[in-house]
Amino acid sequence: MNFLTLLPMAFVMIAGPQILSAIFLATSEDWKRTSIAYITGAALSITLFVTLAYLLLNGAADQGASNDALYILVLALLLVLMLRTYLNRADAKVPGWMTKLQTATPRFAFLLGAALLGVFPTDILTSAAVGSYLAAHGDPWWHMLPFLGLTLLFLAIPSLMIVAMGERAHVLLPKVREWMTTHSWVVNEVVLAFFVLITIDSLAG
Repeated sequence: MNFLTLLPMAFVMIAGPQILSAIFLATSEDWKRTSIAYITGAALSITLFVTLAYLLLNGAADQGASNDALYILVLALLLVLMLRTYLNRADAKVPGWMTKLQTATPRFAFLLGAALLGVFPTDILTSAAVGSYLAAHGDPWWHMLPFLGLTLLFLAIPSLMIVAMGERAHVLLPKVREWMTTHSWVVNEVVLAFFVLITIDSLAG
């Protein structure tokens, strides 16, 4: 099924300030409420942008746009994502404002989730690529739900670690945060390259 090929894109959605924010919130004073609010904001934002891309591209297909044109659009989005990821690799560091998340309110966490997983440039492009890919294949809208679910699961992992591991998670999570800060761009590029090959194969077929 085509939606299975979208699952690796969930990592692209969260690799960066998205998962780093989730880690900070998981170790905050009111971690349960802020983490839930953050994930809820992310869920609404991702759903909105993927749906908009899906509807726009479906509309274009209804107006006579060819599948090849839609695949070329998806390919262009992916290449822009790869270029942006590569160019920003040297800027991998924890922004100063993230340290303030340990005293964040649920309202702020909700808005942060909506912003980082929605209007953050990389995630806008990723959501557009996912929605466009489904539209190009003529797949139903609900095929985006596994991608959405895996993305939210990734964001929930820091909180789940706190539940399962207790104080040990407070020792492990900073190490995970450090690794993600310096290495996530490499994994992103691998995932995007994989998706580019799938798109080229669809275009050639």
